[in-house]
Amino acid sequence: MKISKDFVWGVATAAYQVEGAWLEGGKGFSIWDGYAHIPGKILNGDNADVACDQYHRYEEDVALMKELGVTAYRFSFAWSRIIPDGSGEINPAGIDYYNRLINCLLENGIVPWVTLFHWDLPLALQMTHDGWLNRKTAEFFARYARICFDSFGDRVKNWITLNEPWCSSVLGHGLSVFAPGRQSPDEPYVAAHNLLIAHGLAVKEFRGGGFGGVIGISNNCDWREPLTDSEANRSAAQRALEFFYGWFTDPLVFGDYPAIMRERLGGRLPDFTDEDRKLVKGSTDFLGLNHYSTAFASAEPVPGGLDSVCGNGGMSNDQEVYLSHHPDWEKTDLQWSVVPWGFRKMLNWIGDRYPGLPIYVTENGCAVAEPDAATAKDDEFRCRFMGGYIDAMKEAILVDGKDVRGYFVWSLMDNFEWAFGYSKRLGLIRCDFNTLERIPKKSYYYYRDLIKNSQE
Repeated sequence: MKISKDFVWGVATAAYQVEGAWLEGGKGFSIWDGYAHIPGKILNGDNADVACDQYHRYEEDVALMKELGVTAYRFSFAWSRIIPDGSGEINPAGIDYYNRLINCLLENGIVPWVTLFHWDLPLALQMTHDGWLNRKTAEFFARYARICFDSFGDRVKNWITLNEPWCSSVLGHGLSVFAPGRQSPDEPYVAAHNLLIAHGLAVKEFRGGGFGGVIGISNNCDWREPLTDSEANRSAAQRALEFFYGWFTDPLVFGDYPAIMRERLGGRLPDFTDEDRKLVKGSTDFLGLNHYSTAFASAEPVPGGLDSVCGNGGMSNDQEVYLSHHPDWEKTDLQWSVVPWGFRKMLNWIGDRYPGLPIYVTENGCAVAEPDAATAKDDEFRCRFMGGYIDAMKEAILVDGKDVRGYFVWSLMDNFEWAFGYSKRLGLIRCDFNTLERIPKKSYYYYRDLIKNSQE
């Protein structure tokens, strides 16, 4: 199936997962720098002090992207590399690094897609202001965003404010499995609210400053299929999607949280003032989707079902949705089910709920068990995953008529996979974390050929 020659084909990474150089170039500490150095928080005691060392090896990585044939690279800025304490003086060395990376991309015909925040909040803001529990952090974010627009906006025309604020809120403040490592039934809703205000304030700076280009958000969501066709299970599946994607998208499109969240949470869900509603409503030019898997949803528990850490999209007790997998579904090395038809349904759900906004798949990929270089170079599983999911996306575009304009593989290379450390590999390129050698896998060449063969 051929799609438009203007379709964006890309790869994605995040600063904390690939840059390394954690004490170089004037960079300040982030909450992930702190969290990863707490014994027992990261599998095998790993940290991202060096990671893939893209800070020093970006030219090599850009050359690999050029050979791959992608037209775009989605990466994030480390807030603490640009403003070490998050709110004070600008670090010229940080600005210089990202200038060099952006210029190198453009010189090689690759369009930069910049994410302003991919979870690595400056540690000083967490220590002195309680991070995303304080609206003041949203104001600091707006200033940081404006500095980025002023510094790079002449060349960067595609901006993403936040990556997966669901993870920052639920995993960071609800389940205590991500930085800042807090556990509470109520904090996720407060953090989420301030993250959305931060998005709105940043977009106001972007639009008010007259910068050319587009700005949006990347929200994660996996498909929720009703376990049966009963009304209770269909309602449970819809409720799960609204507590997941709707939570962070409805306010930007409609000006408020989904009605089901208001109904079930009452006063625990923050209110938007009239001023804030004007700030967030209509504040996105496109919708980013980070999608990895599918699960059945039901109104009653299922024997052998999934626990909340597996991704129940919002606080599980609040939605009363129970997840399960089909026993025949293949699993990735993260034990996420491989269900391409769920991806197509997810794209249709977004397109139907939020008509008129283009969709970019800002992350899609899979973890494969690759204990050695020889195994990694023949990652047939990842090739099949990509082929199935990209075909499902093409069907959403060509058969269902959905306005999907881009697709970014997660990830360019194996990297620091958060709480899993270096134990999970999702890259098209193997990174030897001892030597930092980059070794393209079979999927790298598969994706290269797929891009060539997908153009009109």
